[in-house]
Amino acid sequence: MEISEDPEFCSMIDRLRDEIENDSGELPAAFTELTALVELAGSEDRAEELHRVLTAPGRPLWAREIAAYSLGVAGDPRAFEALVLLLNHRDPERCVTAAHALVRLGDPRTARAAAALAANELRVAYALLPVRLLAELRAPESVPALITVLGRRLRDDDPHWRVGLACVEGLGALGDPRAREALEAALPHPRLGAAAAGSLARLDR
Repeated sequence: MEISEDPEFCSMIDRLRDEIENDSGELPAAFTELTALVELAGSEDRAEELHRVLTAPGRPLWAREIAAYSLGVAGDPRAFEALVLLLNHRDPERCVTAAHALVRLGDPRTARAAAALAANELRVAYALLPVRLLAELRAPESVPALITVLGRRLRDDDPHWRVGLACVEGLGALGDPRAREALEAALPHPRLGAAAAGSLARLDR
């Protein structure tokens, strides 16, 4: 499938259109050139050009995001660090796009990076997508990291309970019996209890 037919790529371009126009007053020539490059991101010459876009100083965030996504879905490991940074961005839509590209990239470092981001309590407000990515990756790091993060989200008044909910749902999807104690601890939580019961039922099956 051509990248221009990728629904996630199309969604990213639609999302970035206002940002691009605000950056220049109109859709700049650089945007046209960049979108032409991504069609051939798998070729060596085009990949080099996209990598230069990704690393050149002064490039706007929208350009670096398009380049990182395009390199990532083409399997180019040079996109890894930029995609990890975007995975922890304050804009959740950027996180979604980065997570999608990281799954397609298949870099063995991804799970470790996602676990570090999910467990960083200073950035817990941005941990939702790293948590969901861990569940999707089904990597050796996934269950221990989700258990750790869930254990920190069990206060009734925790403002980041949605992160805890994602942990509960992820642990249920992973179906690892090591999660039982953590899920049982979540049962009394007013917002997590129902999902924890459902995840425990999945473990029992």
